[in-house]
Amino acid sequence: MTTRKSKKTPSYWTNDLSDAFKDYLDGRGLDEVELIISDIAGTSRGKAMPAYKFEPSESFFLPISLFYQTISGAYVDMDIENQWFEHDVTLIADMSTACAIPWGDDASVQVICDMKTREGAPLTVAPRNVLRRVLDLYDAAGWTPVVAPELEFYLTKPNVDPTEAIEPPIGRTGRQCVGSQVYSMAAVDEFGPVIDTIYDFAEAQGLRIDTVIQEGGAGQVEVNLLHGNPLELADQVFFFKRTIREAALKNGMFATFMAKPMRDEPGSAMHLHQSIIDSKTGQNIFSDEDGNPTEAFEHFIGGSQIYTMQAVPLLAPYVNSYRRITIGGQSAPSNLEWAADNRTTGLRVPHSGPAARRLENRVIGMDCNPYLAIAASLACGYLGLVNKIKPRPAATKEVWETEHPLPYTLGMALDLFEEADELWQVLGQEFCQLFLDLKRAENEEYQREISPWERQHLLLNV
Repeated sequence: MTTRKSKKTPSYWTNDLSDAFKDYLDGRGLDEVELIISDIAGTSRGKAMPAYKFEPSESFFLPISLFYQTISGAYVDMDIENQWFEHDVTLIADMSTACAIPWGDDASVQVICDMKTREGAPLTVAPRNVLRRVLDLYDAAGWTPVVAPELEFYLTKPNVDPTEAIEPPIGRTGRQCVGSQVYSMAAVDEFGPVIDTIYDFAEAQGLRIDTVIQEGGAGQVEVNLLHGNPLELADQVFFFKRTIREAALKNGMFATFMAKPMRDEPGSAMHLHQSIIDSKTGQNIFSDEDGNPTEAFEHFIGGSQIYTMQAVPLLAPYVNSYRRITIGGQSAPSNLEWAADNRTTGLRVPHSGPAARRLENRVIGMDCNPYLAIAASLACGYLGLVNKIKPRPAATKEVWETEHPLPYTLGMALDLFEEADELWQVLGQEFCQLFLDLKRAENEEYQREISPWERQHLLLNV
């Protein structure tokens, strides 16, 4: 018979953790450490171990093949030499990301890891490294990007049968939530216990929330995050997705980040606000000394128009994503036109003072991998800056139709992405080829499915 080693907090490294974590620990012994990374889909992969076995300076290992799987778990054969050796790659704990796992029964900590080859080079296909690659290009140019994501998601009744439609949750009144209650405080109160749990979990993890609002869909909520460093914000979104799911489960609901979970309800986006700071002066390069828009701002918009068209699969990565961004898709632009304070355009300039001048990318779906979506959006703006691309004239009215519509299927989007040579140079050739191969495989897998609509309307009528 074996006995479990007693819990004992390894104080020599926990002493350096955040005050939020120390408050969460509250004198308890630390039980477990989770070492996690983002896969291509943006979900957590990794390994857990007893806290007494964890040493921050050690390297840990996972097989690289975890990046060779589609969202369904199927492995994809690709043109990779010795692909199925499944050699290990290195995980190195980034202790600046260490935070609590407040939904667990015992005191535990989760740590995001950097991924490297066994030779010590950054693993180019790891999503966190893709974002770092883009940020390094900005840094070399003397620029510092600042972003602020908005997270939209649905709370739903638990859906245990995939053949059944997703339904809105039952609120505290005992009635099912209804849509078209945007900004309603009463609607937020309907699922107040879930919101309270999200707040509690976020506080324990040291995650900062700006605002929480009711969105337009039945059971649809938006959590806005404070602006800051793109890598740190991507980490926060990565943590928040798991946090929100766990908070919903704790209260008998599901939380989904599908782009379009219900046919007749609005889709869920991850709108991304972006500005660029001069690294030396600390000034927003989108505004001049008199507070007027600069050529750099125009070039960022121009690049966002031209290159985002090619980057759509990174912002809308699944077949379901395109149900959200179709024409008339309920608050989801199907274009890359731009305008000031116009929510029908894919690129919006929010009302602000000169110091906060920014561009909001409204195309990104909440089903994205936050590292890849932020990397892609910033990459498009970067290419606009370095290539000095002029944007099309600003829209002066509502935009429902355009000469430059977004692709309306995943297959069309992948065709455009495959030809995006400059974008591949920025994001990395190895990553882009792997991403393309995975998404082609997912699309082909979906095309083999027979939907309930086909059975209902074609079985006996054709």
